[in-house]
Amino acid sequence: MSLVIAVPSMAPGGLEAELSPHFGHCDLFTLVTFDDGQITDVSVVPNVPHQQGGCMAPVNLLTQNGAKVLVAGGMGMRPLMGFNQVGIEVFHSGGLTQVGQVVAALLEGRLPRFGQDHTCGGGEHHHPA
Repeated sequence: MSLVIAVPSMAPGGLEAELSPHFGHCDLFTLVTFDDGQITDVSVVPNVPHQQGGCMAPVNLLTQNGAKVLVAGGMGMRPLMGFNQVGIEVFHSGGLTQVGQVVAALLEGRLPRFGQDHTCGGGEHHHPA
């Protein structure tokens, strides 16, 4: 069974890309697909303009692209609740800055679930702790 992990990324995306500090304003999402413990696909999906559907636009975009897990450094409460409603598990990047590092840490069970203490008001820039 496939697992698709979405990571908000800076252009051009991919495993070497830098993690975008706030998922709603990222350039794109890197989608990493795993089958039987192996990466079987790495693709990128451009983010939608924030005003089209507001904070829920990325939630809908990732749902349509089969994401089951999202790893982010920051997001507001509304999109976090949206991801929970559609069944996408959200994890905090833990200060890691590269897509490949985040994916490896997630698979090793080293990333915390994204909780209310990780949320922000949206819009402001986030810096890894």
